Amino acid sequence: MLSNHLQNGVETAKLLWSRLPNTEDEDGEGGETDDGDGVLRSVGFDGVESLDYEVIENYAYRQEQARRGRLYVWYYVGVKWFFALLIGIDLPENDRHWDSYGPITRDLWCSYNNFRGTNGPMTCYRCTAQHSNGTGLAAVLINISVENFAGWKFSWTFHIVQKSYVAGFIVYTMINLALVFSSVYIVTQFAPAAAGSGIPEIKGYLNGIDTRGILLFRTLIGKISGSIGSVGGGLALGKEGPLVHTGACIASLLGQGGSTKYHLSTRWLQVFKSDRDRRDLVTCGCAAGVAAAFRAPVGGVLFALEEVTSWWRSQLMWRVFFTSAVVAVVVRTAMGWCKNDACGHFGSGGFIIWDLSDGQEDYSFAELLPMAIIGVIGGLLGALFNQLTLYITHWRRNYLHKKGNRVKIIEACIISVITSVISFGLPLFRKCSPCPDTDSGIECPRPPGMYGNYVNFFCTKDHEYNDLATIFFNTQDDAIRNLFSAKTIHEYSAQSLLTFLVMFYSLAVVTFGTAVPAGQFVPGIMIGSTYGRLVGMFVVRLYKKMNIEEGTYALLGAASFLGGSMRMTVSLCVIMVEITNNLKLLPLIMLVLLISKAVGDAFNEGLYEEQARLRGIPLLESRPKNLMRKMTAKEACGNQKVTYFSRVMKVADVATMLRTNNHNGFPVVDQSRSGETMVIGLILRSHLLVLLQSKADFQHSPLAVDMRSQSLPIRHSLSDFVKPVSSKGLSVNDIHLSSDDLEMYIDLAPFVNPSPYVVPEDMSLTKVYNLFRQLGLRHVFVVPRASRVIGMITRKDLLFEDNEDSGPVELQSTSGSTSRR
Repeated sequence: MLSNHLQNGVETAKLLWSRLPNTEDEDGEGGETDDGDGVLRSVGFDGVESLDYEVIENYAYRQEQARRGRLYVWYYVGVKWFFALLIGIDLPENDRHWDSYGPITRDLWCSYNNFRGTNGPMTCYRCTAQHSNGTGLAAVLINISVENFAGWKFSWTFHIVQKSYVAGFIVYTMINLALVFSSVYIVTQFAPAAAGSGIPEIKGYLNGIDTRGILLFRTLIGKISGSIGSVGGGLALGKEGPLVHTGACIASLLGQGGSTKYHLSTRWLQVFKSDRDRRDLVTCGCAAGVAAAFRAPVGGVLFALEEVTSWWRSQLMWRVFFTSAVVAVVVRTAMGWCKNDACGHFGSGGFIIWDLSDGQEDYSFAELLPMAIIGVIGGLLGALFNQLTLYITHWRRNYLHKKGNRVKIIEACIISVITSVISFGLPLFRKCSPCPDTDSGIECPRPPGMYGNYVNFFCTKDHEYNDLATIFFNTQDDAIRNLFSAKTIHEYSAQSLLTFLVMFYSLAVVTFGTAVPAGQFVPGIMIGSTYGRLVGMFVVRLYKKMNIEEGTYALLGAASFLGGSMRMTVSLCVIMVEITNNLKLLPLIMLVLLISKAVGDAFNEGLYEEQARLRGIPLLESRPKNLMRKMTAKEACGNQKVTYFSRVMKVADVATMLRTNNHNGFPVVDQSRSGETMVIGLILRSHLLVLLQSKADFQHSPLAVDMRSQSLPIRHSLSDFVKPVSSKGLSVNDIHLSSDDLEMYIDLAPFVNPSPYVVPEDMSLTKVYNLFRQLGLRHVFVVPRASRVIGMITRKDLLFEDNEDSGPVELQSTSGSTSRR
């Protein structure tokens, strides 16, 4: 009988192995593939493309602007604010009725609630969690799912270990394995761009780089469902980074009216079609993601300003702040729905907020030295974490993940099993401690599956607890709450904290980079709070003061590690204050952040910058390289030959030039009346492809169109030239031209940008760099020094009132009369 069961198990394993995908199949969106790092890449191309944040002021744009009145301007601004509201709260409700689950699940839920003491008359029979898939409610959905999956897992495991620890370990491992497998399978087969945190890709997008696939609808679904599986499965990952990516996806989908591929689009939302407007919406989405993840609306605004954007303005600040405020209200309202334990474990505080308002109230000057030491430790461990993850991710990308999706799935499953073995097995070797006799009001012990301190696990007596299980046998949010808790002096031993630090640090390094949605905020807080609490224990023993709280040092350690790894300062400081609800610790958090960032900068760059460079995202950092100060714009161009178009071109010549090079912008030249060649503007490759595909502007004559004519027909609107977000757009191979079409001509003058940005050839490359980054440019013309000046504009020339009823406003130029036409 046993041999038959073994044989059946082997056959089942072989069948599952054969069904695992091993090759990169096409995903049905133009031959995009996954290069092993979660970034979609098109065959034969680099997978990234610059965005056109510059306004293309061609003839069609100017005619459309001339037709728009003041009413349209108010409508345009109003829709922007309305979208800022939708980013926080929109999309349909998704009710989850408990009656739809099976009897085993309902019975397990009842037993779980019995252990938590929360069973009401109807709790075991029905639980309806009403939520939406906006940024704020997506965060609630993820938290509800993660907390309840973890609660069921710990409750079931605790039931079984009362009879057999081996059986409990098997059940615990299999639940984690099933959740992680669902996450990695969804990511590898449905949404490859959902792997990782997504913050480096979003940072690149707001920096002017579009990585294909990062803002698609399937990426949004893969991010949400994958985060639930990976975090609920107990991996050393967080859900906060993926929530930033989730907010950006929701904002982008709203900006383009939904997803046309999955027939989830609406025309009335298709208002903002330029890359410039989409950038503003994605910025709101990033801030909303942070606000939803940490319940920190001000921290979300500062995160978008400090970490991800390279261009900012006051109007955008207002909308980002409004979006973050809406998300905070939505999250708070959703939590109110779950106050009566209608949403399971989430209803009792599963959301990220670690209240330290009752913690240490004051600190002495002598404590500043150990706090500074925490900052140094955070900088060293954070820099080491960045370097180790960089090496491992590079090895994964170049060797392991090139073997196909099957290897990615197996890798994630192996790491899940190792994590389960460590988190379940290590507490078994730890001796239990007697419950302390304190008046803190904290119950001791608490069984596994319940949030709180003093977990009883593998203890022979009732009034004992396992300090290592208190950290391991909890969700990460609850474990951090335990480490931050006040009035729990001597709850943890130094041996247990050191063991957890080494093992969790190693797991976080190895797990980062797997093909699942992965954030590093909460794991970083876990690591930092562990060594921070260790330092706090030594400070308590050294100074022997009753007002020193180990939880305060755990908070400072968490801030120091995040500062040493991610190199954020202002936004991280505000986020830590908001999630701990203790403004008195602000100076101390600032101190450790400054020290940890300075120490980390001495070794390498921040985590997101390192990962962006590894993924091939060409970010323009805030400061140019020192070598650029010694170079000019002409030297940067080198000896490259400029490819340009004439104003009137033969269609065959246009198609040939597009096929023979990969440039995305071309100068357009024309002959003046004196026979001199002059540049009339810039035309984009994407615009040329639209013109060739439509064929509406083909003409038989090689003569130029009279641009001064009032009867010049407008055959294209601005929406015709819009490239779908996060896709490769139109290709020259997609255009079919007949022999008659190739013999015709096209006048490019109505479609060129007549006012591109131009720099003199002897301008320093540093100035060009700052111009590119601050304005979000894609192309800049380098021209010889001008022969004459026709005018000069100063600040006072730009200070005039916009009064359409008063007629044209005459600007007083500061130039001399001999320099004016």
